[in-house]
Amino acid sequence: MTVPGASPLILLGAQRSGTTALAGVLDAAFEAVGGLFTINGKLPYVLHRWCTEEDVRARHLRVDEMLHALRRRPPYGRRGERWLATVERVLREAAAEVAAGSAGDAVALRRDLVRRAYAGATRFGEKYNEYLLELDRLAETVPDARWALLVRHPSAVAASMLRWSGDRPWRPRTREAALDKWAAWHEPWLRHERTRDPARCVVVEYGRLCAGEDLDRLSEAAGLELAPFAGLLTERPGPQTPDDLPPHVERIWHDLLDRRTL
Repeated sequence: MTVPGASPLILLGAQRSGTTALAGVLDAAFEAVGGLFTINGKLPYVLHRWCTEEDVRARHLRVDEMLHALRRRPPYGRRGERWLATVERVLREAAAEVAAGSAGDAVALRRDLVRRAYAGATRFGEKYNEYLLELDRLAETVPDARWALLVRHPSAVAASMLRWSGDRPWRPRTREAALDKWAAWHEPWLRHERTRDPARCVVVEYGRLCAGEDLDRLSEAAGLELAPFAGLLTERPGPQTPDDLPPHVERIWHDLLDRRTL
């Protein structure tokens, strides 16, 4: 049973900002209290694409497409595989409900599916970077969630992006493109009305997180003791990069740091 008042926690952040490391801390802290924090579970992200009003109206919930997306890169974490098995069962049940015309509207269905996917946990949370690009839909699907945005200096993020290997066709190829992408990912946060509410959102900075200051702030916001698991966080010095930032990138960076103090 979920603890009353324990809001879901959604961790957001641009790629290469340290979100996976912080998600590992949250995974351990949630498990210690009987909760469940998924790392790249991306269930709401998939539902936003495959559980629309058109799908529900046509009584055609494409669970096969959703499961393919969810399993293509399975979630990390201590209980990721078990959670994924629960999600498969929940989605298959929902497809039958949609086919029978008993599922209601798409928004209500998405909310219900998220609740059912994490049923039995005292509290739940999730990290997926791309939620930062669809804040309106995220707020619609998980309306009671608290958002935590992890930010990292744009030069460090850009350098990390350029070192990134593997099959990532969307990876920028120049520092300028990486900085512009960093800016594009954070502009929606600065525009969104919800992110100005300190009761629902918190901004933490990676260097201060590793030093402990922002870990304490996040602990307070989440209502969880995170310090025992802080060993999973490390601030690794990156290669020397130019300190100068394009004016629009520098402005966004300082605006984000200002949000830390809300």
